[in-house]
Amino acid sequence: MRSSGRMSEELAEVFGEYRNLLFAVAYRMLGTAADAEDAVQDTWIRWAGVDRSGVADPKAYLVRITTNVALDRLRSAQVRREAYVGPWLPEPMLTSPDAAEGTELSESVSMAMLVVLETLSPLERAVFVLKEVFGFPYAEIARSLDHSEPSVRQVGTRARKHVEARRPRFETGGAQRRAVTERFLDAALGGDINRLMEVLAPDVTLWTDGGGKVKAARRTIHGATKVGRFLAAVVGHPYGGVLPKDMRVRRIEANGEPSMVIEGPGGPLTTITCDVDDAGLVRAVHIVANPDKLRAIAEGRELPM
Repeated sequence: MRSSGRMSEELAEVFGEYRNLLFAVAYRMLGTAADAEDAVQDTWIRWAGVDRSGVADPKAYLVRITTNVALDRLRSAQVRREAYVGPWLPEPMLTSPDAAEGTELSESVSMAMLVVLETLSPLERAVFVLKEVFGFPYAEIARSLDHSEPSVRQVGTRARKHVEARRPRFETGGAQRRAVTERFLDAALGGDINRLMEVLAPDVTLWTDGGGKVKAARRTIHGATKVGRFLAAVVGHPYGGVLPKDMRVRRIEANGEPSMVIEGPGGPLTTITCDVDDAGLVRAVHIVANPDKLRAIAEGRELPM
């Protein structure tokens, strides 16, 4: 018989093998690194108490635990988000430049996609993430969620149509997205509204997430003129008690996209990420300034794809 110590080592070894996958699933389900990490920790606690003799497929079993933990957390999170001050955006996380080259996994963590996933029901989001992002078969998803396969297929079809209607698939390459984003960031930093208008799509939307903790627009801003004026008006002014001369701008890759972080002496103040359409114009701008959602960026934590 194996010793309990050896069994614990095996449990930890198997869990470690799939930890990145579990975090990746949980992050796409929950939208924040902190919630995803909590879900993974809860998964470990449950896994550590499992009789492995009844587990035929550890990967599927662990994903099942994580998905159901994330579902429970997402249902309670939706109640909190209804009372959230201003627009709610996901927590940005660093990604490697190689991950930003238009892969399916990169697309699934873009800020624009995560915003769309927020409009799904918890069950729709779980099925979409498992099927469309990670390629799990419907039969396995049905077992994980304790639903019939036909009902899960219906949920999956509904979720996919919902996402496709709100997040059309663009073929813009990584090099073009990067070039457009750089033009936008240069114009925004210079407060040049004319240059901004050249790169903004007519129906562009600006999201600013301050969570009620720092100054931010309380509603989304629509249209190139309004977005351009807003951005031009806020550049060059103190923010969060930090003077412009004490701010540092750094280019990063966040959520599979070229992005920018503005930092003060105490750490990140805000991140800016753009969504670029096929015409080479910025169709959405996502600004995250809630300090609680800048921890992963401050820690330099990279999102496992």
